[in-house]
Amino acid sequence: QVQLVESGGGSVQPGESLTLSCVVKRNGGSVGCMGWFRQARGKEREAVAGIDYDGTSYYSNFVKGRFTISKDTAKSILYLQMDNLESEDTAIYYCAAGMGGFGLDWSDEIEYNYWGPGTQVTVSS
Repeated sequence: QVQLVESGGGSVQPGESLTLSCVVKRNGGSVGCMGWFRQARGKEREAVAGIDYDGTSYYSNFVKGRFTISKDTAKSILYLQMDNLESEDTAIYYCAAGMGGFGLDWSDEIEYNYWGPGTQVTVSS
């Protein structure tokens, strides 16, 4: 079993930065790939960034150059550094983990077996 707990959300102004963290708590389960998703009010959940077991990272086009996904394997923590935030980035951000490496599509929710409860990010002036 694997438990994911996000933190670091909050309210910021456009152009500012936030760093989200996701602590991975394992009780016999395994984690390979990980990712961040988000869901804005009234919209479907969408993939933001993913990182495979070997450190290869992937990004959705709308965050390329602004967000950076990384992980500290020793501490079992996943990060999402978000720079130059825009109002359109306002959403609940979810951490997700899969038991193995990515298959066909890192942005497909089927790749992930475990989900955190989410953390709210609000970008507003």
